[in-house]
Amino acid sequence: MKIMILGANSYIARNIAQVLLRTPEKYQLDLYDRENEHKDGIDGYRSLNILDAEAVNCLEFSCDIVYMFVGRTGSVQGFDEYNNFIDVNERALLNVLNACRQQNSKAKIIFPSTRLVYKGRPGKLKEDAEKEFKTIYAANKYSCEQYLKMYENVYGISYRIFRICVPYGTIIPGAKSYGTAEFFLSKAEKGENISLYGDGSQRRTLTYMEDLCNAMIQGAESKALANDIYNIGGEDYSLDEMAKLIAKHYHVGVSYVEWPETALKIESGDTVFNSDKLDGAAGITYPMKFEEWVKKKCLLS
Repeated sequence: MKIMILGANSYIARNIAQVLLRTPEKYQLDLYDRENEHKDGIDGYRSLNILDAEAVNCLEFSCDIVYMFVGRTGSVQGFDEYNNFIDVNERALLNVLNACRQQNSKAKIIFPSTRLVYKGRPGKLKEDAEKEFKTIYAANKYSCEQYLKMYENVYGISYRIFRICVPYGTIIPGAKSYGTAEFFLSKAEKGENISLYGDGSQRRTLTYMEDLCNAMIQGAESKALANDIYNIGGEDYSLDEMAKLIAKHYHVGVSYVEWPETALKIESGDTVFNSDKLDGAAGITYPMKFEEWVKKKCLLS
């Protein structure tokens, strides 16, 4: 199976490549990103300016699957750097879709979206739950979801959209991410209290990185999935519960601070996923438990 990974130096992409490389007899990988070298030294990597439409058109989309991990994340930054956010998060995808259209590609486009497209509320969110966009990044991601639907409708380009809530952990030795769990952990490892805005009552779905990668791989290959949006599941935790669990194992405290005005305005509230649509169709499971991961990290530190 021939797989193209665009944005191959991004965090989820690096992890998913490692999972795929466990069965080299099954997968042939072509990796692309803007840097001159792949961060993990994987063969088959080439540098690419994905904002250059001509360069993207020169790629061969005669592959089975394209993982689209090119993207710029951030919250407040998007208001100051909107040109960059629109270019990297939207124009890049449109370049890929147009190249696939011109080449009559039969590849499936696998696109990671975000919890931030949802209007937060108590209870579990299905894929058709109410939407709300409080940041440029959230609007970018939802626009990309619509572009994928449009190109499938008009040109028959196949896609799968996987909405991700809060991933944590890594399978790459020595690599660290910059997510919520890792931020809490980095404070605790230094012997510092973990700080939370407000009371930390906002709830999230936590997904271990290897489980997330397996879900995206199985979901991409499943014949039961087609041209739709799927929540990736995991465990339901509040930020306060996450912080207290880490603090307990590292013998530090949890501090509660007042919300900064801007941060409060863009806070999404509870975003807990119902992933039944994906799990049932593709047989997805989430073996890693957050508490187990924290215990292992504590023992190794």
